[in-house]
Amino acid sequence: MKCPMCGYENKEGATYCLMCYKVLKEEEPEEFTTMKKMVAVTTPTIEGKRVVEYIGIVTGEAIVGVNIFKDISASIRDIVGGRSASYERELLDAQRIAVEEMKKRALIRGANAIIGVDLDYETIGAMLMVTVSGTAVKVE
Repeated sequence: MKCPMCGYENKEGATYCLMCYKVLKEEEPEEFTTMKKMVAVTTPTIEGKRVVEYIGIVTGEAIVGVNIFKDISASIRDIVGGRSASYERELLDAQRIAVEEMKKRALIRGANAIIGVDLDYETIGAMLMVTVSGTAVKVE
């Protein structure tokens, strides 16, 4: 099954493209509902679980733009003190998106957990970027 977005030739019946992760089927497969339950930890092990297979590195990225009104609001906060709730919301949303992307990629590769998770935050001009990486594993 050829991906309409990137042209990668996936296995017949694939739900997601293995190259760009575009949805190839309209209905979301039942196993993706378990993605939200997938354990992703910063530690090299999961207490009470045994790693039976190391699948490999998985990543997730999110870049969100902020607008001039949020910049003005944040600048005022810098002068008078306090927290910038608008930036905090954007950052939390970007983190959630990046982690979900990483979990989706791990699930596609057959993992049921992710260990050694690392979150990084950067700014690119007026954009906020969150990258997350970890090792996809099978645990029992």
